[in-house]
Amino acid sequence: MRVAMFGYQTWGHRTLRALIDAGHEVALVVTHPKSDHAYERIWADSVAGLAEENGLPVLLRTRPDDAELLAELKAADLDLIVANNWRTWLPPEIFELPRHGTLNIHDSLLPSYAGFSPLIWAVINGEPEVGVTAHMMDGELDAGDIVLQRAIPVGPADTTTDLFHRTVDLIAPITTEAIGLIETGYTPVPQDRAKASFFHKRAKRDSLIDWTLPPADIERFVRALSDPYPNAFAYHRGQELRITKASVSQGHYGGTPGRIFIREGDGVVIVAGPDARRGQSPGLLVERVRTADGTDVGAHEYFKTMGGYLCSGAERLR
Repeated sequence: MRVAMFGYQTWGHRTLRALIDAGHEVALVVTHPKSDHAYERIWADSVAGLAEENGLPVLLRTRPDDAELLAELKAADLDLIVANNWRTWLPPEIFELPRHGTLNIHDSLLPSYAGFSPLIWAVINGEPEVGVTAHMMDGELDAGDIVLQRAIPVGPADTTTDLFHRTVDLIAPITTEAIGLIETGYTPVPQDRAKASFFHKRAKRDSLIDWTLPPADIERFVRALSDPYPNAFAYHRGQELRITKASVSQGHYGGTPGRIFIREGDGVVIVAGPDARRGQSPGLLVERVRTADGTDVGAHEYFKTMGGYLCSGAERLR
């Protein structure tokens, strides 16, 4: 097929690699300029670099709303546009332009987790599986008819980083197979919009720990924000403290959520949960932390004495 590709970061890089390896005629590559956003500096394999290495024309765009881009796409006489991790909406004059429309590759099991950072949100929410969906683009973000899906299970200790590596390996085969289905005239399946969910871009505030949540929820939150993602954090004595490894405590502990309470095994228990005052639930066992200057340290070494609080704000509580 004669295709154009819209994409960014490692997700877009894997998609473009799949198109090249499958022998499709890539007439144009459109990608975003480099960004300083925290979530765009990781998994940042260059789509533009791969295109240039293969002698493919590249356009850098923040948004796809200029006359030059539309003219280039029209002149390309495309069979298909393929998109992956394109960060803004594509207008109908673009996604409807090719003979077969536009195929989008999204790293969730649509209709759930449309939008941004789907793997992180899925781990936070304790989903049993995640995956990748190839779907046809329409006027609503990540809402078009599904061509193909692949799912993988989420294990009890999996981090978002683990799941990234497993799902990103699905991109090439699902892209190649989905295009093959489109070529045969396959009819995509409409999404069940009653099951749809849509998530916003993540900001620093979204990584702040809420100690009133159940400890199991906070433990998943820590796994969801594994390196190299911006980690889960709280404030200790007015300074940011990242929690990089944690589990649910063995014992039950009561008091005020956020209280630095007692040593247990290899960690230090932080009182947590909506009913913490009753003392009938476990706490969060913090095992490793990262200080504001980037130093990684075990909880025993950092919390030399018990007492005080980890706060969900910059209060200078002792």
